Amino acid sequence: MRMRLAGVLCAAALLIGANPLGAQQVRRPNIVFILIDDMGWRDVGCNGSRFYETPNIDALASRGMKFTNAYAACPVCSPSRAAILTGKYPARLHITDWIPGDPSVPSQKLRGPDFRKHLPLEEYNLARVLKDAGYRSASIGKWHLGGQPFWPEHQGFDINVGGTETGSPPGGYFYFRNARIAAHDPHEYLTDRLTSEAEAFIEQNRDHPFFLYLAHYAVHIPLEARQQLIGHYAAKIRADDPQDNAIYAAMVQSVDESVGRVAKKLDDLKLSDHTLVIFTSDNGGLSVRQQANTPATSNAPLREGKGYLYEGGIREPCVICYPGVIRPGSLCDAPIIGADFYPTILDLLGLQPKAGQIVDGVSIVSLLEQTGTPERDALFWHYPHYSGQGGNPCGAVRQGDWKLIQFYEDNHTELYNLAADLGEKENLTSRYPDRAAGLQRRLQDWLKSVDAQMPVANPDFGKPGVTPAAQARVDRPDD
Repeated sequence: MRMRLAGVLCAAALLIGANPLGAQQVRRPNIVFILIDDMGWRDVGCNGSRFYETPNIDALASRGMKFTNAYAACPVCSPSRAAILTGKYPARLHITDWIPGDPSVPSQKLRGPDFRKHLPLEEYNLARVLKDAGYRSASIGKWHLGGQPFWPEHQGFDINVGGTETGSPPGGYFYFRNARIAAHDPHEYLTDRLTSEAEAFIEQNRDHPFFLYLAHYAVHIPLEARQQLIGHYAAKIRADDPQDNAIYAAMVQSVDESVGRVAKKLDDLKLSDHTLVIFTSDNGGLSVRQQANTPATSNAPLREGKGYLYEGGIREPCVICYPGVIRPGSLCDAPIIGADFYPTILDLLGLQPKAGQIVDGVSIVSLLEQTGTPERDALFWHYPHYSGQGGNPCGAVRQGDWKLIQFYEDNHTELYNLAADLGEKENLTSRYPDRAAGLQRRLQDWLKSVDAQMPVANPDFGKPGVTPAAQARVDRPDD
């Protein structure tokens, strides 16, 4: 057992009445991973939102560490989720778009690669690691990593509530139809129901180490919320605030209430001091009109949102709470990415990847303990697809404060200094050509090293007519 666990182990030993020096007799801490769908970096109060109300998420930040430069591994959901569970970049997994993705259309210059449509069963993912370590685990909520043969119960989880191949709730948030959720009152709200299932799992496993993967469908479209909350936010709309969607705000509040209920359950069962809690999102907020709705949110001052490799599409809210290891109210500005959660959890528990297993993420325990920074030179992204939100195929690299995006249609690049230009308004490629060229080489070398699938020329490009699939890109809610 690693020395960094000593403080937590002693606290846990006192909690259960064991000898603090007999660390091997103390059960490992519980893991609660709360993953929100499509929640933008600025969609929480502790990141500056004036419109949304998130007192429980803000309270979690005050009890743990808030990350200001936390990134999703992809600007859409399925690849980001795969990276979290495996510690690998989506490009290496060949899961690079939401599953199953969209077909190409004549208006697109490139055709995206035939990417993998499921999380392979042979991946030694987080649920399998923890199962081998004696944990009981539950996937509650959205899965979106393949059809029935690849559902959570086949991937190492003991329980699957609500997880299927779908990316949005069939029937919506009130009249949801899901083969993995028992019958319900049609007036029940899905976010509330998933939270109740999470509370029950915690209660049932209070005396055993557990891993709860609570992956909400919210705040993904369709935009639906409890009516009494919508009225509250409609009265708060301000002309000078770009966040002005009352329905979305009500959905955010329901997510925040879920976080509060889970935290209270841990407190009531006296498990909080022995539980690692991670809160984050899978990609940026939806900032364009989609499925006949007005834009869900604004990511300002970040540029764009879901479906783009600009900051609005990949920078996420992230809070980690772990008493005895993380000092309450801590703030971390170091860049991290979704693939880091896998090695970090293993490191905290004193576990190791399988021999020969490739892990692209790095442990951020040194950041949590405030003892140093991980040995990593750069972060990378690869999105070789056209997104339903308007983004074009591209890749990106961030090194220090510098970020370069290469667009695959014509290979032009954009270079930004995020410390001086968080909104990515000024392309510095022509001013710093050597730096841009160096980062572009770094990106190309990385793409080769992970055997990234690249888009190819679209043989139908420029042909007259619009296929039904083109309109489906606008109306389909699953991504």
